Amino acid sequence: MASEDTAPAELWRDSTAAPADRVKDLIPRMSVREKVAQLYGIWAGADATSGQVAPFQHSAELPAGDWSEMLRSGVGQLTRPFGTAPVEPVAGARAVANSQRELVASGLGIPALVHEECLTGLGAWQAAIYPAPLCWGASFDPELVRQVGEQIGKTMSRLGVHQGLAPVLDVARDLRWGRVEETISEDPYLVGTLGAAYVQGMESTGVIATLKHFAGYSASRAGRNLAPVSIGPRELADVILPPFEMALHAGARSVMNSYSDNDGVPVAADPALLTDLLRGTYGFTGTVVSDYFSVAFLYRLHRTAGSKAQAAEQALAAGIDVELPTVDCFGEPLIAALEAGEVDLALVDRALERVLIQKCELGLLDADFSPEPPILAETDQRLDDDETRALAARLARRAIVLLRNENEALPLAPGARLAVVGPRAHVADAAFGCYSFPRHIGVHHPDVALGIEVRTVLEALQADPAGYKVTYAQGCPIPDTESSVRLRNERAAAEGGAPAAEVDDVALRELGDRQIAEAVAAASDAEVCVAVLGDVSGLFGNGTSGEGCDTSDLRLPGRQGELLEALLETGTPVVLVLLVGRPYELSRYADRLAAAVCGFLPGEEGTNALADVLSGRVDPAGRLPVGFPAEGANQPSTYLAATLGMRSDVSTVDPTPLYPFGHGLSYNPAVWANTELPAGGTWPIDGNLQLAVTLRNDGDTATSEVVQVYLHDPQAEVARPVQQLIAAPRVDLEPRATRTVLIDLPADLTSYTGRAGRRIVEPGEVELWVGASSRDIRARLAARIEGPLREVGFDRAFHAGVTVVEG
Repeated sequence: MASEDTAPAELWRDSTAAPADRVKDLIPRMSVREKVAQLYGIWAGADATSGQVAPFQHSAELPAGDWSEMLRSGVGQLTRPFGTAPVEPVAGARAVANSQRELVASGLGIPALVHEECLTGLGAWQAAIYPAPLCWGASFDPELVRQVGEQIGKTMSRLGVHQGLAPVLDVARDLRWGRVEETISEDPYLVGTLGAAYVQGMESTGVIATLKHFAGYSASRAGRNLAPVSIGPRELADVILPPFEMALHAGARSVMNSYSDNDGVPVAADPALLTDLLRGTYGFTGTVVSDYFSVAFLYRLHRTAGSKAQAAEQALAAGIDVELPTVDCFGEPLIAALEAGEVDLALVDRALERVLIQKCELGLLDADFSPEPPILAETDQRLDDDETRALAARLARRAIVLLRNENEALPLAPGARLAVVGPRAHVADAAFGCYSFPRHIGVHHPDVALGIEVRTVLEALQADPAGYKVTYAQGCPIPDTESSVRLRNERAAAEGGAPAAEVDDVALRELGDRQIAEAVAAASDAEVCVAVLGDVSGLFGNGTSGEGCDTSDLRLPGRQGELLEALLETGTPVVLVLLVGRPYELSRYADRLAAAVCGFLPGEEGTNALADVLSGRVDPAGRLPVGFPAEGANQPSTYLAATLGMRSDVSTVDPTPLYPFGHGLSYNPAVWANTELPAGGTWPIDGNLQLAVTLRNDGDTATSEVVQVYLHDPQAEVARPVQQLIAAPRVDLEPRATRTVLIDLPADLTSYTGRAGRRIVEPGEVELWVGASSRDIRARLAARIEGPLREVGFDRAFHAGVTVVEG
């Protein structure tokens, strides 16, 4: 403890005192208005010019803010000072410092917590743009994802940002959902493993990681954004929740609620999820922040509240501590209800305690708090330097998936004559996700430069040291051209404005016809046609993938399918390069493709990574985190299906994927030399079972394999998935190397929610299916779990131990 001579006069400013004691000292000093002010954010600069970046943003009924008035009571959070409009980073840091100085000099002098989006890197102008989360999943490399989380955290810390609104831990359940690109995988183990790694990296820098969207959001009906969720408690417990559990164990200090209602109960008003489960069962002590406008949605959309004050009460009672993005229900409506005795002040104090303890942990309440972000004292003030680009490149190269390679069409021969065609071939931001700054905010500021250096696929191949002779044709209109213009016109009409542009259907069709003909001519004269197709990532209809960009079917967007068919008919070998935010139905083309490569929006270095893979300088190492659907398949389906969820004689719908979960080819595939259970198949119900897999590289180049271990439970209390991933270590092999990976599997990994609603580890016969994908199984090993049935909970083992032995 500090001495009497050095201790601050007020205990709450004493950094040596326990946070709980400091907060206990501070709260009685606060007026009701000052208390409430700590429970909301302020979103300065968000107007019509910033575009719609949150659902129903421009129809929100928000009070006009008066900064000088706010200073008297204080401000809980500053919302996206770098990610609302193009702001030069150093100027933004100075503005944040000025705001913090004003807050410290006013009222009680409590600084604000600053939060930003950070899913694919800090969502700020000139900041590095990393591969989208599906690429994390494709990498099967938690250490690399941890490094990305750490690097993003360092960038935010330099700018005075305290909280990042990532990672997204929603498990992909329906490929039609626009936000599939923000998810990591269709498998909960993979989502949790990589999400936890991101959290570890970010939290190691002192920046708060925020888990979202808790919970059920990705299971919305028909893959429609914000639509109701109708899953049962077992799917919630065994598919949706495990990634959040794993990330909480990794140290995440904040959670964001789902927009959805689960079986009629909006999550924002559900104490069973946000308090009983999250805090009671999981022991979470951090903050719960609302997804943008979700508190007001209780009144405006879900209609479980009859007023904004009632919405505030429902949210606080459920366990939401902070209303984001800006003051609304937690402002004057809540204050009036408190003064009228309609809301219990204890609900405010409960949330306030959590908020202030977190501010203590961040150093915001310390007597020596400095508002100056570190970047202001730095010589190199770049947010995208050699280090960030090298990291982005490593992850991008690790995540490129080779789907098909007929007759070794790839790698491309040096000096080959290439026709590079397609609407994504020569677009600077074609490899960026919807939460990257250029696609999130930059699209609303067309006169502002991209802010970072990036090559298109065309430029990467033109500059490639392989010396290709390249011609180019766009091939067809950008996929979202017509739909986005129509959408803008509809919005303008609803608001009484003039149309953004006229859509001339005939002219658009004629343009497409000419572009397809030009692409066919280019392909006909080439040795190889590289067709670069895919998504336009965007928000709320301004794209083909991303938040609010759901789809009713899984055909390639726009006229891209027609273009691909025309290219295949030329007889020139076609190498399909996909830059997509979700898998698409390729069955009608797949058998005629020379090769197919997929990049799930691989970021600023993604096009260079693609060129490296196409040339053969880098062996493709990615594995599919989501399966590609078969012909005509628009059903919500993943590999995690029970027997009757698979192909059967009693249904005409076949959910078998074209390319399954975990699939990915290599130019130099590892040899699977041996797979065994060294100590036999006895698996103690409270212990581990060791699996050993020996891999060999007989080639002259390095290669990498993901050893995918699936549990098959032939009999259980309930219908279980036929197979479920429980371990997936990646093994790198230098030329002529042999390595054995020892995988110690805790019996807890076999647990599931039984009929009584409790998670159990059940004795009996099981099988381990070990292979290179969920379909490419190399060994089936029988094991027997022995011992009395066990109940396990949040403290169970989530990961296998992995040891790699040389030789």
